[in-house]
Amino acid sequence: MTYVNYYKDYTLILSYNPCDIFKYFNVTELHGLSLKECQQYNNTTEDAYIAGLCNLIPNSNRSFVFINLSRCTDIVKTSLLVMHELLHLYFELNYNNLKEKEEEIITNAENESYKIIELINKIKNG
Repeated sequence: MTYVNYYKDYTLILSYNPCDIFKYFNVTELHGLSLKECQQYNNTTEDAYIAGLCNLIPNSNRSFVFINLSRCTDIVKTSLLVMHELLHLYFELNYNNLKEKEEEIITNAENESYKIIELINKIKNG
């Protein structure tokens, strides 16, 4: 099942199956990704062909954000996955001059967030 919400600046698409994003847009390729490769990939809660994706809707200048719900296994992973994809969205909407470094910046911030959250949890839980 695919869940869709329309917001002012983007369309949010949620599904437990990463291949549903191809089906939603009725395409076999999407921004360098392949439906065939997605179907052949062993998508699990720990690894998936697509955990999240933010890009333009095919043949449109409107953005979409896709979140693979099977990767939302706890509040930390869910929060950081959503944050990761929304950072892509806001880079797209506001900061195109940083595009070549975008993935590196976001991934580094996400990885550092995991470290800090783990430390905070250790401190709080003794």
